[in-house]
Amino acid sequence: MFPAAARRIRSGRRTPGGAALIGAGLCLGLGLGLSLGLVGCSAPVPEATASADPTPQPGIMPLRGTPVDPSRAEHPSLAVKIDNHPAARPQLGLERADLVFEELVEGGLTRYVALWHSDVPDAVGPVRSIRPMDPEILSSFGGIVAYSGGQPQFVAAMRASPLLNVVFDDDAGGLFVRADDRDSPHDVVLAADETVTLHSDLAPPTGQFDYADSAAEATASLAGDPTTTIVTRFSESGGRAWAWDPAATGYLRSQDGAADLDSTGAQLNATNVVVLRVEVDRGSDVPRTILTGSGTAWVSTGGSTMPATWFKDAAAAPIRLADAVGATIELAPGNTWIELVPTDDGSVELVP
Repeated sequence: MFPAAARRIRSGRRTPGGAALIGAGLCLGLGLGLSLGLVGCSAPVPEATASADPTPQPGIMPLRGTPVDPSRAEHPSLAVKIDNHPAARPQLGLERADLVFEELVEGGLTRYVALWHSDVPDAVGPVRSIRPMDPEILSSFGGIVAYSGGQPQFVAAMRASPLLNVVFDDDAGGLFVRADDRDSPHDVVLAADETVTLHSDLAPPTGQFDYADSAAEATASLAGDPTTTIVTRFSESGGRAWAWDPAATGYLRSQDGAADLDSTGAQLNATNVVVLRVEVDRGSDVPRTILTGSGTAWVSTGGSTMPATWFKDAAAAPIRLADAVGATIELAPGNTWIELVPTDDGSVELVP
């Protein structure tokens, strides 16, 4: 058992009182069957800086913030490129991921980069090809990345990252299979637990975010404004929404106006929803999210949302979240989805 006396070392200061809730993007009628009341506008980026590295939190799962016997955390994280085409849903094992990044790809669609460490399933998928922003998203975690291939220049960049690459095109050990009940190319499945076991000599991940001791003590719970629904658009092709559910003590996910279900038939949910407004390089037919620098963000926990600034100094640096005075924001222990919403063609709407 983990030591009951193990506590986190705090970093930064919480902002007292309620924080002003500012939306972002254009006012769009999303047609999601939601009662949308507050329409977002662009928010200024505070002139603040965050600490360079997450605060050490011994006895805590680094990607989830939950207590753990340290011996159970001594294995690498597994990042997998996961399909989000309608034909790929429901995905396998996505509900057990610690972190999920949603990013824009071609045709206005999105794909996921999901990371598992605290709870690695037997199988995850459907696995798809790598994209140019993935090395920038994943380099700070180390460990393993699995994908089905990709354009040569994108694969080369991923192989040059600090992660061990496990690629469907090169698989000689049978770690990937094609599922009989799914159509190609939405049918590639990875033996996730076996992959991690085979490479258990790799180091565990370092923390990405800071975590409070409980959801009630998370920064957004203390300093945010009530928010029932978070609606994001990555393009004109479709929208997704997160609705706060007090009974589930989490946010329930919808896509294109329908509940987004996991492989068990339950609605996908998140303890924390973090929205980052990001620049997108559209100089080729494959859009590339830019995830170094800083920008506007919103952090939602426990039914409340607060504005923030995100910082990422380099590909190998973690994302830092700071409040209006530069103090590090602490998330609630649990899983987190990070929505990388384009500044040019995306929008964010926050509903009180």
